[in-house]
Amino acid sequence: MSALSHPERVFYISQLLEMEVNNGGFDQFFFNSSGNFANELVDVFTEIGAEKTAEICKKAISVFDGEVPLGRDERDDMIQENDEAEEILEECDSAFYDYEEPLSELVYAYVQKNKAFFT
Repeated sequence: MSALSHPERVFYISQLLEMEVNNGGFDQFFFNSSGNFANELVDVFTEIGAEKTAEICKKAISVFDGEVPLGRDERDDMIQENDEAEEILEECDSAFYDYEEPLSELVYAYVQKNKAFFT
């Protein structure tokens, strides 16, 4: 990850979230190593112009009371200890699956705008 430019990192994290959530929801995103990037989600989706998705991510992150820990076990423990986490994450899953924003188009436009970093 350290070899990636900022735009490449934005692209990677946006795609990682979409793949994980579509495969198993936010719970899976946080449980897997992808959760290591959770604290960057709001900024990533804001940067590509996906404000609604950024808000969904912000709500999902709220189950951690601030900053998402880097350790998978810590993240899992915090979700398990939060009585509202399952409900919040399911709401976020549903909102994400509605695809109220054209994520593919927004990511494509972002890559085009920053294409010098992708060649």
